Amino acid sequence: ARQKHPDIPFHHGDMVDFDLRRRFDVVVCLFSAIGEVKTLPRLRQAIQTMTRHVHPGGVLIIEPWLTLDGYQVGRPHALFVNQPDLKIARMNISAVEDGVSVLDFHYLVATPEGIEHFSERHELALFPFEEYEAAMRDSRLNVLVDREGLMGRGLFIGIRPVQD
Repeated sequence: ARQKHPDIPFHHGDMVDFDLRRRFDVVVCLFSAIGEVKTLPRLRQAIQTMTRHVHPGGVLIIEPWLTLDGYQVGRPHALFVNQPDLKIARMNISAVEDGVSVLDFHYLVATPEGIEHFSERHELALFPFEEYEAAMRDSRLNVLVDREGLMGRGLFIGIRPVQD
């Protein structure tokens, strides 16, 4: 990203405890990245950290990961790319360990140069909607909940009070 956009500042950090030393009108946490925090205390701290970066009157938007009710254990998943000189298959079977979704992705990538196989593990917490909402309210945000959201996973919109 830095190579493609050298004029844009990028910051590497942990969403639980980062400090950019400034505030913004809007802070977003999309694509279910919030699930990476894995535990309820880390969820609460991450939302507090993000809230500190929102101007009074500003907005914090969080797209959650799936809930335990919406997660189908043992279900196979696959995505495919089928271009003339590129074939990609990504496959996994949904699992849960200690209330955390486990996605062991296996990739096959074929190009004219050959075929490569690799895998990666993703672990995302399956928090109930009520926990996201409570964490945002405990951070003194006024919360709007969109159960559908951008991709069917929901969306939490927290507005920081102007007098804050």
